[in-house]
Amino acid sequence: MTFYVDRDEGTDLPGVQELFDMTAEAALNYTGCPYECEIDLTLTGDEGIKELNRTYRQKDSVTDVLSFPLLTFDEPGDFSSVEERFADCFNPETGELMLGSIVLNLKRAKEQALSYGHSMKRETAFLIVHSMLHLQGFDHMTDADRAVMEKAQEEILNGLNILRKA
Repeated sequence: MTFYVDRDEGTDLPGVQELFDMTAEAALNYTGCPYECEIDLTLTGDEGIKELNRTYRQKDSVTDVLSFPLLTFDEPGDFSSVEERFADCFNPETGELMLGSIVLNLKRAKEQALSYGHSMKRETAFLIVHSMLHLQGFDHMTDADRAVMEKAQEEILNGLNILRKA
């Protein structure tokens, strides 16, 4: 697995590579992803994420995290037709499946950690897991989809012993 972390100028979080490795791997294991994967995580601030949100989602607002999946799934976490449908999403040098990118707003994550009364580690892990599920086809547009995604998030984080108010 290859999990890249990029940092916009002035953004950093100690231990973020290890946290990304651990949470991304757990999210892939949760769905039973049969491939070695390549995923990018970019750390940014309010202005960086607002620009991306405006450009790619036509929303002129700050958010906590954005996910940019390279694949679409008929069912969340169903990798059965990936090779046939997305052969061009395999890195020719490594053979890894390129799932997509995550952009995390560290300023908003810090604010949310304080607001929810838990650690920055927990908030960052939650946002990474949330985005990893989006990269695997999960969504929260309907109540039913939201319930499935929230259950997955909780099970992954509990499995890592990264609990609320930790």
